[in-house]
Amino acid sequence: MAASGPESRRSDKTRRHPVVLAQQAQRAANLQLRIADWITAFAGSMQFVYIHVILFTVWMLFIESRPWPTLTLAVSLEAIFLSTFVLIGQNRQGAFQQAKADHEFNDVELELKSNTQLTQEIQRLTTELHDRLLSQAGRQQQSSP
Repeated sequence: MAASGPESRRSDKTRRHPVVLAQQAQRAANLQLRIADWITAFAGSMQFVYIHVILFTVWMLFIESRPWPTLTLAVSLEAIFLSTFVLIGQNRQGAFQQAKADHEFNDVELELKSNTQLTQEIQRLTTELHDRLLSQAGRQQQSSP
């Protein structure tokens, strides 16, 4: 008998799609992907924003006089690298979505094949039952005066 308490609900929440598990294993095995994931996660956080606000303010007020040419260069280079990491993440996400769609397509095709076989078997059994009932009714009519 299956558990119906909180343990079964917890296991349902932690279940992962096989493609998700494969992607996680691939990312965990590759140092470059782990670094890219970390950079992307950090660059998309509010900590990143706060650190940059502080650094830019300190730079503009105390390090370089106007019009901040070195700061402009540094920010431009950072933007180039960050956009590259975003593209890497988007490419990986696209590959993940395609792998997941392929997996789900295969599952749906298998389910459709099973449903078609069941429907055909139900049709065969219904026809056989119908024929038997008609033949019994015909025999009863012949035996009745």
